[in-house]
Amino acid sequence: MDELNVIKEHYKPIQPSVSGSDNEISYQESKPSKEIENFIYCFWQLRTRKPLKKGYNYRVVSDGCIDIFFNHKQPTENFVMGFCRKFTQFPIGKEFDYIGIRFLPSAFPHLFGVNAKALSNQSQELKKALPDFSKWIDTEIKASNSYHTVVRKLNQKLKELSKSNQIHYDRRFLNALNLIFQKNGYLDTEKDLNIGLSPRQLRRIFNFYIGTTTKSFSNVVRFQHILNAKPSKQSLKENKMYYDIGFFDQAHFIKNFKTFYGVTPSEAFR
Repeated sequence: MDELNVIKEHYKPIQPSVSGSDNEISYQESKPSKEIENFIYCFWQLRTRKPLKKGYNYRVVSDGCIDIFFNHKQPTENFVMGFCRKFTQFPIGKEFDYIGIRFLPSAFPHLFGVNAKALSNQSQELKKALPDFSKWIDTEIKASNSYHTVVRKLNQKLKELSKSNQIHYDRRFLNALNLIFQKNGYLDTEKDLNIGLSPRQLRRIFNFYIGTTTKSFSNVVRFQHILNAKPSKQSLKENKMYYDIGFFDQAHFIKNFKTFYGVTPSEAFR
């Protein structure tokens, strides 16, 4: 499992805080057990503390990850969401309680052997991709379980899977990921990823493990680098950090950012 350590060490996939009053909506993340920290970035819960006055639209920004999530009150409703090349927004009603697993980039295919490309840019029922895991959630997760109890069960199940599954790693693919992280996503993916693979081979292997091309994934890494820097609206104007990661002007940066986030940087970093 140490082969994926480069991802955990160099990539922190951020989702923005939910909007709404603290008295209405709660979002929390929990770190996984040490044995699976190279696969799982976090477990998370998004729930209402009380029914909302109107339906809530939940926005997910591009983070390069694959998530499994389910309705805590009705675990038979479980889903998987693949790599998304742009932000996604969907209505989830006036009352909800979702629990999820955010897998680090490439961890889901490594762990389950599923082609990430088949999951990209969509959310689908988990039973279509992982029927056994979907059935386990149906059977083992109870609506009466606390969030911490659910996290404990998920930790244990994933530890068992990581030990029982024979996982194969492609060192060339991991070297390519490392180069992308080192450059914060700002590189020429055709020239700078000289790792012993032809462009066609590189495209095929990234589609399988990430769900998209090296260029598309690098753009998400670059976007996430900005989120991790936590700039203020003022510092973006003064420091113009977007020049350091390949944006030629502010207009280009704003358009790119809005594609991944759904709003402009000024709105995101108020």
